[in-house]
Amino acid sequence: MAIKLRLARGGSKKRPHYRIVVADSRMPRDGRFIEKLGTYNPLLAKDSEHRVVMDLERVQYWLGQGAQTTDRVSRMLEAAGVVPKKDRANLKKGTPGKAAQERAESKAAKAAEAAEAPAAEEASAE
Repeated sequence: MAIKLRLARGGSKKRPHYRIVVADSRMPRDGRFIEKLGTYNPLLAKDSEHRVVMDLERVQYWLGQGAQTTDRVSRMLEAAGVVPKKDRANLKKGTPGKAAQERAESKAAKAAEAAEAPAAEEASAE
C-alpha cells in the first residue's frame, strides 16, 4: 500500500481550505484518509502563523514509515525545517518566450544607440 502525505481540499467555491492528510495513494483526493496531520489556509497572509498548521511529530512518524510527500506538502515541510531542501530544476519555464527575447534585444539596441548619440555629439563639438 503506497502511503502519501497530501492535501485534501475543503471549503466552498473560491474559498479553498485544505487538510494535510495521510492517505492511500489509490484513494480520491478528497476521499478516505488515514489520519489528519494539519491544515493549510491559502487565503491567509504568507507570514501568518495559522496559514500552515501541522503536527510535526506525526509527520516525522509517517515519513519514518515510508510515506511519500506530494510536491506542495514537501515544500511546506521544507519551510518548517522537517525535511532538507531539494534542488529543483526549472529549466524551460523560467526562460522568456521568443517575443519577450526579441523585445529585450530591441530595447538593448535602442539603449546602445542612445548611449552612443551623446558621445558622438561630444566628439563632433570638440
